[in-house]
Amino acid sequence: MQPDVPSFSTDQVAAFVELARLGSLRAAAERLSISEQGLRNRLLALEQRLGAQLYRKSRGPRRLGPLTEPGERFLPAAIEFLERSRALCEAVGQSTSPRQVHVVSSQYLMLYLLVDAVRRFHAAHADIRIRLSTESEQAVEESLLADPAIAFAVAAPYDAATGLDYLNLFSMTWSLIAPPGHRLLAKRKLTLADLADEPLILFERGSTGRQHVIEAFHERQIPLRVEMETTNTEIIVRMVEAGLGISIVPLLAGGVVTRGRRVGVRGLGSAIRPIHSGILTRRGEQLSPASRAFVEFIRARLPGAPAPQRAK
Repeated sequence: MQPDVPSFSTDQVAAFVELARLGSLRAAAERLSISEQGLRNRLLALEQRLGAQLYRKSRGPRRLGPLTEPGERFLPAAIEFLERSRALCEAVGQSTSPRQVHVVSSQYLMLYLLVDAVRRFHAAHADIRIRLSTESEQAVEESLLADPAIAFAVAAPYDAATGLDYLNLFSMTWSLIAPPGHRLLAKRKLTLADLADEPLILFERGSTGRQHVIEAFHERQIPLRVEMETTNTEIIVRMVEAGLGISIVPLLAGGVVTRGRRVGVRGLGSAIRPIHSGILTRRGEQLSPASRAFVEFIRARLPGAPAPQRAK
């Protein structure tokens, strides 16, 4: 009796997944330590088994990604297939190559959360390798939607784009940072009105952080003086240290952002809407076991972080 499903190998599926991840036949072949022709042969055999064209065969520069529409639909299932194959091998004590999880993140969360988290995760999970990419907040969502090889994103979306699901991990409240000795640091109760016409250093236009600040000032009809703007918190802190102005930034618990820096910090309470940060996934897709392991690892190390709840 003939099987109900086509027969294909993990080598063929791995060739397809690496092509999706790396974007070129040459890079995928190098990653798998085979020739380009060997990679093509595996891909061709897989397409014949499935009866569908999975990747574009044209050569040279192209604006489109390497996968066809059927290939993009097949990719999540292909990754899950490899995960389950590894689990079967591990069940009988057979070692496998490390699983790879591609994560894209905003600069803030990359610098102050993910770099250290990945270092610790790799030490605890030698069988899973996390591949990190950094994008602006707007580009994070665009990359996740456009590149099926990205497992998930870690970001602080103002409003998650259509086609994405958001899983909240934690929230950050806002604080004033100013050079030591600045008069505003001595105020017993600091309000946004105290910052009227102060030379502020803000995040770049279009960022979630800037939108939250502008919204809070406009609601209270408080004049806002933007002296300078830049892309990330690390640069803002350096600019404040240099005496170029003061700023309002969201801060992670524990003081990691300003620790050891020549700035003073004063919390602003609930004056500005908190920044919610979490996991973005393509709508309807489930995280692979390796991806879930990394998400749980991050969550377990957030100070006072509750179990994540899916945003309504």
